[in-house]
Amino acid sequence: GNKWQFNVEDVHPKMLERLYKRFDTFDLDTDGKMNMDEIMYWPDRMRQLVNATDEQVEKMREAVRTFFFHKGVEPVDGLKREDWVEANRVFAEAERERERRAEPSLIAMLSNAYYDVLDDDGDGTVDVDELKTMMKAFDVPQEAAYTFFEKADTDKSGK
Repeated sequence: GNKWQFNVEDVHPKMLERLYKRFDTFDLDTDGKMNMDEIMYWPDRMRQLVNATDEQVEKMREAVRTFFFHKGVEPVDGLKREDWVEANRVFAEAERERERRAEPSLIAMLSNAYYDVLDDDGDGTVDVDELKTMMKAFDVPQEAAYTFFEKADTDKSGK
């Protein structure tokens, strides 16, 4: 089995800052607890920004629900801010375990659900303008799309 254990001292301060900032983005009512209703805001926001079908939005909603459940967001009790960093670290370790066992990645499942909606022209790829839409949906500065895209565009095709 896996003998990994969480220790907050192993998390770099910049990573802690980023994780808490992301939590605060999801915690829409700022009560220090993230719940599924708050998380479901994001797929609904994507519907507003792109011409997504009901089927695509439902696929996104299911992917978001599954992903965040596995991140520790309980359907009734949610997830407290003080547990968020550990939940992320545990999730990352579980993703490594899934990879080791050749099981499907939950990150890939979530990404695919969003990219299917973002691929506005239906060419099977996401270009920088389509990626900027996702950044806008998640209240991330759209300039970040260029940095992210530069790293993701490994074949330098612009897609």
